[in-house]
Amino acid sequence: MQEKQEHFIKNIEIKNFKCFEDFKAEGFGRVNLIGGKNNVGKTAFMEAVYLSNSRTNLHRIIRVRYMADILLDLWNEIGKKFIENFIKEKVETYTDYEIKTNLDNLDINIIFKSSNKSTKTNYDYYYGKIIENELEDKLDNFIKEFDNSIEKFRIIKSQAHCQKNGKFYNINEFGDGLGKFISLILLVLSSQNSIILIDEIDNGIHYTNLDKLWEIILKISKQQNVQVFATTHSKECIESYARVAKKLEDEEIVFIELGKNKESEIKAMVYPYEWLLDEVEQNHEVRGW
Repeated sequence: MQEKQEHFIKNIEIKNFKCFEDFKAEGFGRVNLIGGKNNVGKTAFMEAVYLSNSRTNLHRIIRVRYMADILLDLWNEIGKKFIENFIKEKVETYTDYEIKTNLDNLDINIIFKSSNKSTKTNYDYYYGKIIENELEDKLDNFIKEFDNSIEKFRIIKSQAHCQKNGKFYNINEFGDGLGKFISLILLVLSSQNSIILIDEIDNGIHYTNLDKLWEIILKISKQQNVQVFATTHSKECIESYARVAKKLEDEEIVFIELGKNKESEIKAMVYPYEWLLDEVEQNHEVRGW
């Protein structure tokens, strides 16, 4: 097992990738929340972190981002050849980018979780890891912390199910918030010594449940030695993040605010624990500039 936090990203340099021409940021923690206005580069930042591990990850980024367009063309019977050519053309447009972190020579598992709804394949894969590591009871306990009416989570005939009042129901019969929460917990709990990137972490989660979500993510990330990067547009999500970190006295959290200067260059303000708490308590605007 690697030394604790040895695999964590502490800094990044991004050149010629999407909206980033020459970007640097440092001082990242164990859990990092990224905020900023629309189209300022939050998702592109996450994609850059993902690419820092392997250039082949670019294929998956393009596949996820353009899947709706691809499926539409499939519907019009263009077929598999189009998909391969489409992705190849998109990959070839990213020829000059350069991304560096403090982990350039360390092979680390980096996982990108888009804001899309989890599929049965995702549930099946990560629940398999939960079983391999005998974490079923921990998973069920964390789910109960989020919704105490849920007794168990299980995969039955390749479908995700939750037990309620002694009976199992397909997860699609519950609200999207529960499904989003369970997919996040499965991911973080099953990915020891990894880096996880979560786009729009609060998407589908009601603001009243954000404290529960952050408390569980902060707990699991510490237990499993996982570094987390997540994006949000929501002031409630940022305030919840700071509030829960203060409650748990977790000083390994960071907030990254992206914005554009007068020259339209993207810059980052990196708020460590104490600074973020101070900004939130004074009700300062930290959602980008």
